[in-house]
Amino acid sequence: MAKQGKNKNAKNKAKHSKLLNQKINKKKAEKEANKKRLKEIIKKAQEQDK
Repeated sequence: MAKQGKNKNAKNKAKHSKLLNQKINKKKAEKEANKKRLKEIIKKAQEQDK
């Protein structure tokens, strides 16, 4: 006989996927912010050289 009710494993997988995606998105955002910050520093340095 098949089990009755919700599939626990599917719920846990969904939660896990959500948390991993949050982690990945956070890393991407930090990487982009760092790139932007470095570009600003480089631009400022080039302006001071002129």
